[in-house]
Amino acid sequence: MAVSVNLDAILDEEYRSSQLVDLVDAPVSALSGISEAEAEGLRQAFGIETIGDLADNAFVRAAVAIREMAKVAQ
Repeated sequence: MAVSVNLDAILDEEYRSSQLVDLVDAPVSALSGISEAEAEGLRQAFGIETIGDLADNAFVRAAVAIREMAKVAQ
């Protein structure tokens, strides 16, 4: 099933026409607000090179889980 979403606000211009399945393998710097230097820092610190790597990162997933559980606990 085809999915269509507008991600223009969170992607650099050159990636805005990309398919979702392709964005998973796009460099993390494709996300608006993440510079090449910051992307390099993520690579060095956590081995994150792609948007998919960022989404799968155990630290990111733990942080999201903590935030969501905290919302429910309020």
